[in-house]
Amino acid sequence: MMHLKKRGLARAALVALAALALCALVACAQEEGVNLAVQDEGASAVRVNFFSPMEKANPDAENTARTASDLTIAMAEERLGVTVAYRTYTAEDYQEKTYDEVCLERARSNKDDLYLLNTDTIVALGSEGHLADLSGLSCAQNLREVVRVANTVDGKLVAIPQEVVAYGLFVNKDIFDACELSLPSTPEEFLECCRVLKEKGYDTPVGANRWWLETFVFAQAYADLYNGGDTAAEIEALNAGRARYSDYLRPGFEFLQTLIDAGYIDAENALVSEAFEGVGEGADFMAGDCPIVMAYWGAANTDTAYGSPDFNMEVIGFPTERGQMPVLSMTGYAVGEGSAGRDEALKVMDVICSDEAMQLYAETNRVISPSKNVEVDCVEPLRPLNELVQADTYVLASNAGMDVEQWGNVCLIVRDLLGGATVDECMAKLDELQDAA
Repeated sequence: MMHLKKRGLARAALVALAALALCALVACAQEEGVNLAVQDEGASAVRVNFFSPMEKANPDAENTARTASDLTIAMAEERLGVTVAYRTYTAEDYQEKTYDEVCLERARSNKDDLYLLNTDTIVALGSEGHLADLSGLSCAQNLREVVRVANTVDGKLVAIPQEVVAYGLFVNKDIFDACELSLPSTPEEFLECCRVLKEKGYDTPVGANRWWLETFVFAQAYADLYNGGDTAAEIEALNAGRARYSDYLRPGFEFLQTLIDAGYIDAENALVSEAFEGVGEGADFMAGDCPIVMAYWGAANTDTAYGSPDFNMEVIGFPTERGQMPVLSMTGYAVGEGSAGRDEALKVMDVICSDEAMQLYAETNRVISPSKNVEVDCVEPLRPLNELVQADTYVLASNAGMDVEQWGNVCLIVRDLLGGATVDECMAKLDELQDAA
């Protein structure tokens, strides 16, 4: 089903997604000859080995995302009388191996019991039979359908996330009001807003970096697939080759090309800029020098990103012919099917992904929960995006049911566009990926 050869293109972008969604990778001491750190705390005779991008956080640390995750792990340890030992990927000395590559090696060798995986790796390991079926867990009965769909491989639920990451457009509403502009819903309305904003002196109306421009593409590509038609049938046609990913994705690439040609984004700068560092992003947006940026949900909750602005900010969906559309992605916890601690790891999963644990995680991080039973009040700027998600209006940027990995591959092909490749050349790359699947 999935072939690693075709997935190499995606690895860098997928690791970045995990890092941005779960905070920066933490470096720590290594085992001899291995780029891992092991934290084996507690004296419990029952131990579950957990391979993670980061070490167990200090209880007094200010790393909120890790604290939320660790709180749920602590809940499982106390309830089950087990010790969860973190085996940690060390990013600053990874010896030319990505987190995904190390996950694949370890899971195929049954070295760990519990894993935190990107979609790329979930699909590869799930299709190879290395991940346990989680559909029988109690916590699995509470999942939103979007989560179940995105983490099902060959009919088996093989991963469960603790957070659904929603991407949207962060808009300086004060600038829009001053320019007498309504918030855009369609691509045509968005382009008209950019035209007016540029005429009003905002040379680069849309701040961008090398990671997130694919959100425009996904929104336009899959708005109908996830919100109008027979999703399962369309994905089956794509996997069978009867439909082409390039046909779905072309309009989004053409839209980005229009933004580049009109100077609405700085393609040259975006190509070399990390998240929050591109022209118009970060300090530029917070200072009111740029009207529009794209980012993930948590950026609105973080003062070091776009939290607590001095202006009226709204976070909306990306423009499509069906209206504003959030773009969702997620990482997931998985259990090694052949691991020595498989049964205990499944019990840990049932606790850390229970409604009680999901509520704790969601309240701590103020994020969208994978559980249909958990809702957390969001900050005011996120309400427009949240209303769309709660109404099941969205597209998925990561879907384990698709033979061609989406987020990482499309991200890097968008970089080709930023670097001067034509839309036809980008579509040819997509066709090559699909033909190799």
